[in-house]
Amino acid sequence: MSLYTAVFAGLSPILDLHPVLTIYFKMLKRYILILFFSAGVLKAHQPVMDMAPRWAGGSGLQIRHIWFGSDELLAYEDQVSNPLGLSHDVNQTWFEGVYTFDRSFRVTAKLPYLKQSRLRPSGAGTVFEQNSGWGDLIVGMPLKRYTNASRATWNLGFTPSLRLPTGSSAGDLPLSDGSLDLGLSFSYSYEGYPWESHPDRLFYQLYDAFVWINGEGERGMREGNVFGLDINWGIKPIFDDEAVTGTYLMWDLSARHARSSDTLTTPLSGSRVHTGPVFVQYWGSTMFRVEWKFPVWERADGMALSRGDEFNIGIGRAF
Repeated sequence: MSLYTAVFAGLSPILDLHPVLTIYFKMLKRYILILFFSAGVLKAHQPVMDMAPRWAGGSGLQIRHIWFGSDELLAYEDQVSNPLGLSHDVNQTWFEGVYTFDRSFRVTAKLPYLKQSRLRPSGAGTVFEQNSGWGDLIVGMPLKRYTNASRATWNLGFTPSLRLPTGSSAGDLPLSDGSLDLGLSFSYSYEGYPWESHPDRLFYQLYDAFVWINGEGERGMREGNVFGLDINWGIKPIFDDEAVTGTYLMWDLSARHARSSDTLTTPLSGSRVHTGPVFVQYWGSTMFRVEWKFPVWERADGMALSRGDEFNIGIGRAF
């Protein structure tokens, strides 16, 4: 029985956490040295731009920069006046890596460098806080089952992840709450040529539902558990198979819900839905991605700042 089959058998009929976690921690113990000492192999997304590599012995590198922030103040779903000028600004630069043992089993590592600031209320006035440094390391083990047809390919995925408390939990605006967190993701992606009237028009779709179960950290801090759904739909209108180049035009929808937190960090508060366009260009095994997402609905847990618009730009390469 393959590792992939063993894990998915443990999920039947819906999800049995104990056998999954047992398999996961055995795998983590076996491959943790690879994660930390294969510097030339493990450095990208999960996989690169969610698309590559798909071959045994493949590896990838990726760098992404994400910015979001706002001075819009919410009271539950309503925007209210902000006479104190409260605001927050977050910059994240992610260094990411992936290695595929085969198409069904890979390992990933993601480490962010954070630069964040906020103006928050204090007494009758405000106080400005800022911090920067390395955040929490995330290690994951995506497991995928691929199916190939004559004009399409699709896969089901299950990804257990650990977020390790490598970031600083010191100060009034800490980079981490110092907790060990568990992530579980279920995904489905498809790409193919479904239209008889347009036999050369490729359609791409991705669905990823996940949960982060956040533990209790240092100084009594604890971020609430987070539930999320990501959807990508798009086409590849421009491509040259001989030159191995092409362009994807996609639309992204991201939904998040977070339970109440007791922390000095800046976690998601309440629920939100963001959406926006995505542009991906590839040249051989190199991929460039840029996206912009804006809020279409937000509900704060009481009174909180909007997440605001989010900009994401990245470049990755598979080997």
